[in-house]
Amino acid sequence: MARFFMGGQWPATWISLCLPLLIVVHPEGISAQIRYSIQEEVKPGTVVGNVAKDLGLEVGRLLQRNLRVVSGTKQEQFKVNQNDGVLSVHQRLDREDLCGNAMPCITNLKVVVENPLEMHQVLVEVLDVNDNLPRFLDDNCTLEVLESAVIGSKLQVEGAQDLDVGMNSVQMYKLSHNPFFLLETEDFGEEGRVPFLVLQRPLDRENAAQHQLILTAADGGKPPKTGTINITIIVSDINDNAPVCDRQKYSISVKENAPVGIYLLTVNASDSDEGQNGEIEYSLRSKLRGLASMPFDLNKKGGELTVKRDLDFEERQVYEMKVLAADKGAVSLSTQCNVLIRVEDVNDNRPKIDITSLLSRIAEDAPLGTVVALVGVNDLDSGANGQVVCSLPEHLPFALKSAPDGQSYSLVTNDYLDKEREHAYDILITAKDLGMPPMSSTKIVHVDILDVNDNRPLFSESPFTFYVLENNKAGVSLFSVRATDADGEENAAVTYSLQRKSESVTSFLNINEITGTITALKSFDFETLKSFQFQVVATDGGSPPLSSNVTVKVFILDQNDNAPVILYPVSSNGSAEGVEEIPRNLKAGDLVTKVRAYDADIGYNGWLLFSLQRVSDHSLFSLDRYTGQIRTLRSFTETDEAEHQLLILVKDNGNVSLSATATVTIKLVEPKEAFAASDVKSAAKEDEEDNVTFYLIITLGSVSLLFVISIIVLIAMQCSKSTEYTSKYLQDANYDGTLCHSIQYRSGDKRYMLVGPRMSIGSTVVPGSHANTLVLPDRRHTSGEVRQTFCY
Repeated sequence: MARFFMGGQWPATWISLCLPLLIVVHPEGISAQIRYSIQEEVKPGTVVGNVAKDLGLEVGRLLQRNLRVVSGTKQEQFKVNQNDGVLSVHQRLDREDLCGNAMPCITNLKVVVENPLEMHQVLVEVLDVNDNLPRFLDDNCTLEVLESAVIGSKLQVEGAQDLDVGMNSVQMYKLSHNPFFLLETEDFGEEGRVPFLVLQRPLDRENAAQHQLILTAADGGKPPKTGTINITIIVSDINDNAPVCDRQKYSISVKENAPVGIYLLTVNASDSDEGQNGEIEYSLRSKLRGLASMPFDLNKKGGELTVKRDLDFEERQVYEMKVLAADKGAVSLSTQCNVLIRVEDVNDNRPKIDITSLLSRIAEDAPLGTVVALVGVNDLDSGANGQVVCSLPEHLPFALKSAPDGQSYSLVTNDYLDKEREHAYDILITAKDLGMPPMSSTKIVHVDILDVNDNRPLFSESPFTFYVLENNKAGVSLFSVRATDADGEENAAVTYSLQRKSESVTSFLNINEITGTITALKSFDFETLKSFQFQVVATDGGSPPLSSNVTVKVFILDQNDNAPVILYPVSSNGSAEGVEEIPRNLKAGDLVTKVRAYDADIGYNGWLLFSLQRVSDHSLFSLDRYTGQIRTLRSFTETDEAEHQLLILVKDNGNVSLSATATVTIKLVEPKEAFAASDVKSAAKEDEEDNVTFYLIITLGSVSLLFVISIIVLIAMQCSKSTEYTSKYLQDANYDGTLCHSIQYRSGDKRYMLVGPRMSIGSTVVPGSHANTLVLPDRRHTSGEVRQTFCY
């Protein structure tokens, strides 16, 4: 119990504050419950209590957290100051208007704060003050009594009513002093104390035809308030019997949905007089002033009581009435019959759903149990009809947590949210009471899910593989990579960059950070660089950003950009000319000499073909198309000329073929001269062969270096990821006098070969790869085997 000092003085009315002994904290938003007491009729602005202090809220953040009071009534009786958390009276408090005769009179408030969202229950008990006078229904009352009435006869007087409750209601009656009547009261339970006038001495009509009395009703307030009624008692000697009710009290219960006109009960009174003195008429007398609010109708002759208009349990549950039964004597005698009608509740009100606070936007990474909204439910019915249960559809990632009062719920998350799966929710809240049959209502709460950066960019392929022709133009785009991000807005904006781990590769590449288009800063040469790989990084625009990378493998495709190079014959001045002396006694088919050539390209582009462009005698010499060997077609005769000149064309098999020519001069000598010339030339030829050997060594070294680099690259590719073939290389060097380059490899059930001058019988040309790939018959090699062969 505490008193509050306001305005520098103690107020005339006092306020009591009662805190509960136990405060329960709930994680789902309903945090605490406190209780205050305040008297009615206090001035607006009167302090009820400091809810911020009593709830342990930080005063400095009350305005930021939007502290407010929700009462759920049409009029806001209380308000809270967002600066200091003081709860005060906002409008006039009248306990009788708020609660009627109910005790205690409790107003249920909800104090709501945000950031985080919490709701606290505050109960304010409105205490009664003695602000109503006891009142009689009429200011004057006339009673009739026979002069022959015996001592001890009682005359009932209608009691006074006081809207106050408890000690402030009617507590006592006082009768003005007179020699004939005493005052007695009887307790009629809910009806209160009823006054009776008791005759204490015989009446004499001739001496006094009537008596004037004053009855005073007083309540128990301090000071007490009173009300009076003037009673006139007429002494009669004609109509000597008053009606008598057959019951002291009539009581009945009726459902609030009873139809208009339904019969309730019959009030029955009897009068032992005869004629008009025995005829009785009935009329309604309410305990409160006026009958307009009474929803009942009484047959004045038969005493049948019926329903006149619709009943409403939520408006009024009990009706106490008096039925006046009066005879038709010249001086009418009457009695009052008490009638009590109880209205029974039926389930005729749907639950009402009230969203007191709503967090309409929630991040998708919100933790489980995050409060989204505070939901209040109310049903005007009573008992099971007024008990409400709320529910949600099962497939939603939300749940309702009930507060201890059963009238408040917290809408919380009970599963993880994913904006990429569902960007918003329309949450259907269903409130259903426990009546039979139950009634329900629904309300939709819309919640938007805010995106957070929780998805990395994903590339459409991994790894990317591209094939680029050599001799590309520098600065022209080669290919593009693309990544997508499942997030939204700026979190999905992807930018691209090159990972600078291998500066040697990325130094000649550039990437468009918006489109992912990759351009080369230089032209590629297949003979210098056959393949390379690098990594592209995709980064989104979130904060902090997320990224992913992908490996890009680039294979350079050969073009026919190298003309054949004649290795033999080569003269001292570098021209492709040579002289061969042969004996005349050579037979048909003997080898004369061999033209040797090399092409830096591979496949068809490096496959060389030899042909005779010009020869002095077509019957003497033949040229092997593939090897470049020059042989005799027949034996020489005496008539054949001693010197023959052959012009040999060497060309590759590219789409646009490139070629070179060599001139071979063949001289016919006698066998002895040929041997002598051979000895003479041996020294010079050794020098020439030394030069040829030097060129061959350089060529073989270059090819071997390229071969080693290719092996290293392929092994690295196999270690990273190889699903198509195994990096196993076999070198088969077959030198038949013609410099060529071929690669064999296997993929799946087929075996492929980049062919040189010689083709296997049964091989089939496969379209693609510039028409330089053959499918070889299966020789039972291990799947995935790659064979690279250099032939000279």
